[in-house]
Amino acid sequence: MDLKALVVDDEQLAREELSFLLAQVEGVEVVGQAGNGIEAIGLIEDLSPDVIFLDVQMPGMNGFEVARQMLGRESAAEIVFVTAYDQYAIEGFQVNAVDYLLKPVDVARLEQAVQRTRRRLQSDRTRPALANEDLERIVKLVTERQSRRERLAVKIGERVMLVDADDLIFASLADDVITVVAGNLTGTSNYRSLDELQERLDPSVFWRVHRSYLVNINKIKEIVPWFSRNYILKMNDGRTTEIPVSRSQTKRLREYLRL
Repeated sequence: MDLKALVVDDEQLAREELSFLLAQVEGVEVVGQAGNGIEAIGLIEDLSPDVIFLDVQMPGMNGFEVARQMLGRESAAEIVFVTAYDQYAIEGFQVNAVDYLLKPVDVARLEQAVQRTRRRLQSDRTRPALANEDLERIVKLVTERQSRRERLAVKIGERVMLVDADDLIFASLADDVITVVAGNLTGTSNYRSLDELQERLDPSVFWRVHRSYLVNINKIKEIVPWFSRNYILKMNDGRTTEIPVSRSQTKRLREYLRL
């Protein structure tokens, strides 16, 4: 069966990228895009999509609130949440009649979500796609996870400063000490490893570009080509710190930025 899909995300590039990927999947037609929850509700009414690829974090009406608006409707569309949360939180999405995609979206995983959606729609076209208890369970798990990510403790001398995770520019590891640069602050973290620190951060934004560096890709100022088709990142801190990109991460960077 052919599927009519609606893509909802407040970031235009994310919408266009997902729509492009869906266009490559046989039997899927993207009938519309919405940039916010209110617009999504209107398009759902007008277009009656079979499946909605719904971003979780949006200003105003978020993805969960859009999903609540659909509860109890007959012949409701299936919902595939699109999220930047890591595997720990994503476990909460594995409930009946709910699927998820992790940003950046993997093509094979997208095809799997489409196949799963098609099977469910073929088995029962009349049931609500999302039960209230399932949605509440997801909201609780993700909210708890998100609350642990909002702030990080950075030690500067004898003082401990709390900084927003979004302000983190990069973290580096040297001699078993993690140095954190956030805004105009430079200090140390009590985390034992960069892996442990990364677990508390948004995996779509914070990349382990090198075994000794974790960077916020939104804080990259310049990308400088280097030897053997590798790159050096110049970060948007006061020193324009230069950070090498490992060979294993170079491909991911090229694909993400279409270099």
